[in-house]
Amino acid sequence: MKNETKVLYIDVETTGTNPESHGIIQIAAIMEIAGIVVEEFDMKCAPHIGASIEKEALAVSGTSEPELRSRQSSHEAFRAFQAFLARHVDRYNRNDKCYPAGYNARFDFQFVQQWFLLHGDTYGIGSFVNWRFLDPLPLLFIRDFKKTLNLPDYRLDTVARHFHIPLQAHDALSDIKATRSILIKLLEA
Repeated sequence: MKNETKVLYIDVETTGTNPESHGIIQIAAIMEIAGIVVEEFDMKCAPHIGASIEKEALAVSGTSEPELRSRQSSHEAFRAFQAFLARHVDRYNRNDKCYPAGYNARFDFQFVQQWFLLHGDTYGIGSFVNWRFLDPLPLLFIRDFKKTLNLPDYRLDTVARHFHIPLQAHDALSDIKATRSILIKLLEA
């Protein structure tokens, strides 16, 4: 039987840390099937209408408010992301789901779930994922606990530097590529 395991890596840049009130301004994803990257997705957009915007969050991603106003709408980005997912997953087949993956993955997937709901998709990202998170952070914590890894902190940029993985921090596509590389290294160790 051929391994058709699917992994959906996601990273988002947002206007704050609360998925209930802040919005997505960049979403990047990698679709991996049977260990091979079959497609990447990277889109910058305006936050959804009514989203709170924290200046500190925009500074982290290097985004200005005027730049946000010039981007495509959140709804257009959402539709493009849904099309990306639909090319690889049959949302109506419960046996065709992806493992959700990311660095501190629950944070990103909470934002994506809320984004789906805001745009009228009542089933959310759960139509495409199995909710069995693949996240390098707990694996790093286990290595820290076992004293086989000792870093000053476990932020993505610190970990990427330790493993000599290129990273342009707080760019969603760069972040998710680094996350995938870190996860692969940890699983091979």
